Amino acid sequence: MDPKAVKSDLVLILDFGSQYTHLITRRIRALSVFSLCISGTSPLSSITSLNPKVVILSGGPHSVHSNDSPSFADGFVDWAQSNGVFVLGICYGLQLLVQRLGGEVRVGEKQEYGRMDIEVEKNCGIFGGKKVGDKQVVWMSHGDEAARLPDGFEVVARSQQGAVAAVEDGDRKFYGLQYHPESEGTPGSLNQTFRVAAHSMLALGRAWETALSGDNTFGCWGLVTHSPEGMETLRYFLFDVCGVNAGWKMEDVMDEEIEVINNTVAPDDHVICALSGGVDSTVAATLVHKAIGDRLHCVFVDNGLLRYKERERVMETFERDLHLPVTCVDASEQFLSKLKGVVDPEMKRKIIGKEFICIFDAFAHELEQKLGKKPAFLVQGTLYPDVIESCPPPGSGRTHSHTIKSHHNVGGLPKDMKLKLIEPLKLLFKDEVRQLGRILKVPEPFLKRHPFPGPGLAVRVLGDVTEGNALDIVRQVDEIFIQSIKDAGIYDSIWQAFAVFLPVKSVGVQGDQRTHSYVVTLRAVTSQDGMTADWVEEFGAWGEVVEGEIYNTAPDDSSVLSPTPATLLNGSPPCPNQGEPPISTSYSTVYCFENSFLKEVSQKICNNVRGVNRVTLDITSKPPSTIEWE
Repeated sequence: MDPKAVKSDLVLILDFGSQYTHLITRRIRALSVFSLCISGTSPLSSITSLNPKVVILSGGPHSVHSNDSPSFADGFVDWAQSNGVFVLGICYGLQLLVQRLGGEVRVGEKQEYGRMDIEVEKNCGIFGGKKVGDKQVVWMSHGDEAARLPDGFEVVARSQQGAVAAVEDGDRKFYGLQYHPESEGTPGSLNQTFRVAAHSMLALGRAWETALSGDNTFGCWGLVTHSPEGMETLRYFLFDVCGVNAGWKMEDVMDEEIEVINNTVAPDDHVICALSGGVDSTVAATLVHKAIGDRLHCVFVDNGLLRYKERERVMETFERDLHLPVTCVDASEQFLSKLKGVVDPEMKRKIIGKEFICIFDAFAHELEQKLGKKPAFLVQGTLYPDVIESCPPPGSGRTHSHTIKSHHNVGGLPKDMKLKLIEPLKLLFKDEVRQLGRILKVPEPFLKRHPFPGPGLAVRVLGDVTEGNALDIVRQVDEIFIQSIKDAGIYDSIWQAFAVFLPVKSVGVQGDQRTHSYVVTLRAVTSQDGMTADWVEEFGAWGEVVEGEIYNTAPDDSSVLSPTPATLLNGSPPCPNQGEPPISTSYSTVYCFENSFLKEVSQKICNNVRGVNRVTLDITSKPPSTIEWE
């Protein structure tokens, strides 16, 4: 997808390391406006080549006073001003704009973290739809503040402590917000928030009660309280202030990608695609097939490590519903013979990767003999989170790319294949891929499938996967767990759920007899756009998730509560002299697993899966754990 060809004005986000940067991108796309995110230190040519109408400078965990603090390229301000480009600085982005334009930023006498009231002082520009004196609750996260504004700027809103909350220079089209409008929601009482958190984390014990009884001395920084009117502020800024055209929709993405594919792939070229059975590769293959028809050649490999009846179910969808040209290769014996006796997780992954390459290479050579020419292209389901994560933010200590660059995860394909990549989904988030899949008539149940790891059940059977009947056990347990989740109507609320086989036996009693059988564990995690992952917390009988927020449904109280970031769990306070507290980008979306549900699932497993007499539940977050056990 060519950013310059979309039917809406581009909003470009320069990323300076904020935990919320990807939320800005998502919020803007939700307004039917196309947005992209690149490194904040990208060269000016990378910015100008995209021809954005609006540039947003993100927040970040830095202070403009630091010697290594990141900044936009020299010449950016002059370019934006001479081309009439609107610029909005958020948090660190505001401070950077103020400093680079000749103003002064200094450490605030009173740092502001968490919920904060701001008051409109001038109803112009970004607050043109407000009245002087209007107040709103926002999420503040800064230690530095703008002390003296550059020439031409004026304050349009202040916090309840008197700090600058919003500034603008309307003539030059430069604007700034000291708070995070992209972190939207309806905050509840802070004490109510702590009470729900306390009930959910019994391991913290009575220490919580001490904090709850006081006057919020635990600190507002612990919970991400949102900016309720943030989305409306962004909407007003983009449409009323900047005059952005909201013309971006998924149907246009499909049409444009088909055109790009047809212009890229010559009429006599052939394309290959390795289908994993997942959403990304399937949607990518369906899109390419719509463009070039049966010149697309797909291969699906049964490596003996698939879920219960995975091969039959996936192939039926490919052939009956999507009419994709798919060759199914049964290589289960080949994979399992290579894995026999292997217990090291990394070695298992390497063996599986190598065997996939061998099979894929053989498929390509067979296709070459059949067609009389080599396939020219490889379809890959790279998503935008892969692109973002391949460009670490400034100040992270890691190298990063200055351009929008695809994250290639081909897995060591032979160099002599010399395949050029087709990545039709590389600028889309996971939920956008699902939207595109719906337009392409991919069956809804298939689009909502939970992710499955590349090494398959090899990373869900600890130790030697070929020992005994471990694979059969984990398949049956996983099937019961997933089907129970579906029957309960909660499958779509969970990002990923699965079972793990443990090479551990425990004593039990089944049928009035003593047993010595295996232990299995169940795991369920949530995620935001596939970029973070956390365990699905259990709040007892009075918590549930609605639209990604945590609702307290206790009697006489329907307050919306905020997701809990890692800072609260770790107890580490924000860094006082930085623009944003260094908290994790991961936060929990909580869903209530009723005790009755867990009890029923455990009984089903122990009664129906021979060789299992104990079921455990994994509630560990990432970090410190990973999603998969190996």
